[in-house]
Amino acid sequence: MQNTELLYYLTIAPVPIILAITLHEVSHGMVAKYLGDKTAYQQGRLTLNPLSHIDPIGTVLVPLILVATTGFLFGWAKPVPVDSRNFKRPREDMAIVAVAGPLSNLVMALFWALMMSVATHFLSTTWLGTPLSLMSEVGITINLILMLLNLLPVPPLDGGRIVTGLLKPAAAYRFAQIERYGFVILLLLLFTGVLGKILWPLLQIIKRLLFIIVGL
Repeated sequence: MQNTELLYYLTIAPVPIILAITLHEVSHGMVAKYLGDKTAYQQGRLTLNPLSHIDPIGTVLVPLILVATTGFLFGWAKPVPVDSRNFKRPREDMAIVAVAGPLSNLVMALFWALMMSVATHFLSTTWLGTPLSLMSEVGITINLILMLLNLLPVPPLDGGRIVTGLLKPAAAYRFAQIERYGFVILLLLLFTGVLGKILWPLLQIIKRLLFIIVGL
């Protein structure tokens, strides 16, 4: 990577990364509010202000350490509070709330793919073409990583919440007990290379499909 390109990445990468994290959490809170739980709304978490969603450890420290040591970007934001007791169907509605986060990342990935198409087809000869293309690449990648990572069926990830909502009550209760070991499971998957082998091929397939959709 040329020095100029590296400078572009360091300058513009925070924009799509912060948007990906912020909108993921806001989506959870907005769907929860729609389904009857206003906890996140009442605590002021339905905001696009990234400072309300940044976790110093999960959003800053852990990603920096992992990128430096493994080259893999992994982290988390401060989860929006959701009280399932306010839902009419607690397990099922929690699953719907969980789906909202990864779905928002898919929509954002499509948005950035459209921006890359614009940069490629209409702005390639202008000063805006290169930075917009690089920003779009970061936006696509980070959103697909967040989507796929959160869809892993491991509590407390969104995928774990979705599985819990689909299971019968007794099975859901037993499955939810995995949550206490969820972070350890993720770290084992990461450092053994299994996580990358699961996510990377899926990421490439979805990215290719997005490019086809937007004409790249």
